[in-house]
Amino acid sequence: MDQDKTLQKLVPAVERAVEVLDIVAVSKRFLTVSELAREADLPKSTVHSLCLTMVQLGMLIRRPDQTFQLGPHLLRWSNAFDRQTDVATEFALLCDDMPILTEAAATLSVPEDIDMVFIASRQAAAGHRFQARPGMRVPAPFVAAGKAILSRWSDFEIRRRFADGLPKPLTENSVRSVDQLFEEIRLVRKTGFAEEVGQCIDGVTNLSAPILNALNRPLAAVMLSLPTELADAELLTEVSQTVLTLANRLSHRMGADIPDCL
Repeated sequence: MDQDKTLQKLVPAVERAVEVLDIVAVSKRFLTVSELAREADLPKSTVHSLCLTMVQLGMLIRRPDQTFQLGPHLLRWSNAFDRQTDVATEFALLCDDMPILTEAAATLSVPEDIDMVFIASRQAAAGHRFQARPGMRVPAPFVAAGKAILSRWSDFEIRRRFADGLPKPLTENSVRSVDQLFEEIRLVRKTGFAEEVGQCIDGVTNLSAPILNALNRPLAAVMLSLPTELADAELLTEVSQTVLTLANRLSHRMGADIPDCL
């Protein structure tokens, strides 16, 4: 019964598109619209529309003989899945291995366009102000994790991405201009970690460092969050060292050309 209720909630167009993609994926030869319609038991007009849409989105490629094969957009999803799964697993293992301050919440996020998408977390005690849910998105300029990733981009790329200005601020403390963002990024490049106070959530101080892949390019960011009123100089020094150690060890496990220690 519960399974029937779940099936009733599916979006028909999405379900049909996935069915067509599954057929293309397992077929031993390239199929036409008519053949796909017959395999999926769907009207030819419906499959024709689905295929045209998926060609436009890069999910299918239409061959010269009017048959179809899987498109490059699916590889992008596959790579993202592998990347997120691997780094999330290593993040969990390291959080179990390393002592994390009880006052702090540890999170892992990956860049997507100009946002950071959170994919894993090790929360502090219940009621912590920074509650990162899987899939939660935050504009990169306003959160330490995003600044850590942006610090590995070229100045040209940053200006290109934010040619129309920054997104709407999240708090009164959020960075307000690209020039101000550059000032913060230069400091990140110097220290190796990003710090922001209340730019993402009022009353929360975040520290973050980038995780690099085998090409020494930014793959993700690890971040530690704590209540701002607890963030004195001594604690911030301890947290910054912890976040750098986490990022360094994760980068090493992802194949980056750095040692597994600071």
